[in-house]
Amino acid sequence: MFVKNGSNLDKQREKHLQTKNINIEDSIQLLSFFFVLNGCKGGKTMGNVYVQKRGNVFQYQFQIASVDGKRKYKNKSGFSTRNEAFKEGVKAYTEYMNTGHAFTPNEISYSDYLDYWIKEHCEVNLKYHTIEAYKSIIRIHVKPKIGHYMLSTITTATLQEFINKVYLDGSYSKNFLKNILKVLKTSFNYAYEVVNFIKSNPAEKVRLPKYDIPDSDPAHIFTKEEIDKILNRFTDNPCAYYAFLTAYHTGLRVSEVFGLTWEDIDFEKKTLRVDRNILKKNQAGGTKKRHISGNSTTVWYFGTCKTPSSHRTIEIGDTLLNALRKYKEQQENDKKEYGDLYMKHYAKEVINPYNNKKEIKIVNAISEIDVSLPEVHLLFVKKNGVFEGTDTCKYPFKVIHYELGIPCRFHDFRDTHATRLIEAGADIKAVSKRLGHSTIETTYNIYVKVTTKMETDIVIKFEKYLTS
Repeated sequence: MFVKNGSNLDKQREKHLQTKNINIEDSIQLLSFFFVLNGCKGGKTMGNVYVQKRGNVFQYQFQIASVDGKRKYKNKSGFSTRNEAFKEGVKAYTEYMNTGHAFTPNEISYSDYLDYWIKEHCEVNLKYHTIEAYKSIIRIHVKPKIGHYMLSTITTATLQEFINKVYLDGSYSKNFLKNILKVLKTSFNYAYEVVNFIKSNPAEKVRLPKYDIPDSDPAHIFTKEEIDKILNRFTDNPCAYYAFLTAYHTGLRVSEVFGLTWEDIDFEKKTLRVDRNILKKNQAGGTKKRHISGNSTTVWYFGTCKTPSSHRTIEIGDTLLNALRKYKEQQENDKKEYGDLYMKHYAKEVINPYNNKKEIKIVNAISEIDVSLPEVHLLFVKKNGVFEGTDTCKYPFKVIHYELGIPCRFHDFRDTHATRLIEAGADIKAVSKRLGHSTIETTYNIYVKVTTKMETDIVIKFEKYLTS
């Protein structure tokens, strides 16, 4: 009967609400009835939403908490239809009653909560690459398996079974499984300690399965012969050559190397300053690198250093200084050769929409175009001035691996630098500071590898002790 007479009820409701001296309580009852009629739950609660016509548009309104003993209302106008105003009013009222959340915490799924956690915590507090890594783990592993569970019903047993299944189903490393568990622990911890959506953290006591084999160590410490092979192979690629040389002589991270500008090099004081890194984002928001138009969507930004201790100024030797002088002269000649077609780069201040913080976006234009922005003199660019950032290394690393037969990651230059310094007897504190580590333990445990020479030196030192 309700369905048949629904149109008549709508007409009656419309006529009633257009009356100048409208009875608010009657309106609320009608709206509540309309809410139930359309198959929605909680009609009595939603009856607190009041809709009226203002000129040619509609407005919703509902009462909020009184301030200083005075009644306060939340309202919004500009809706073309009464139904549209009502739906938006119900949504706003629901959010208000849940203290700003568009959901009831004890009824939200873990999948929807993860979206909330990414937006409200991760995108505000974490670095871009960390956020992207979390999103990937959530999309591929977490949501398909346990995302459908209610947040409040998930137990330690549920999560332990999930971790065990990931371990058994895939050939994932222990480190990768650690990353999955980190997402679980940090997301549930936020729900427990920060926003109080749950009474405890069910992920806290989840344990990783036992791995029979130790973690594989991808680090490769280059020999001097391997370094020479690598550098000699890329003498015709100045950008890659000098980037590799700089990393080998300084131990900088790849993002720090490609974030360097010529202003960071002090040829007189023989120092190199590190106070930023380079960050790649996809402005299209997806994983594809190009729009359907064919234009690249990759955008480079200057990011902050990994940790406060990563901001540092280090001394560099004459070998690297002389090489960089030569490289700078070469760039100046390239600028003359390409003239107005040489690519220049500029720093543009933008606002991150997620956390409302300022960021520095790198924009480029050929020399003949005047740009009213501060120019950025990046070290590692192609002969025509084009900046490819860390992508510069993609092809060279394939050559190093397949042609030269040397296992290689950019981080191996950093590993090698630290290890060779320790081999040479350098003070571990000085090495740690040079690498930008917050603790000496990080330097020891991660970057300093025990080599054959170091093992031999131990024996020699003990023999000297015995004969002294």
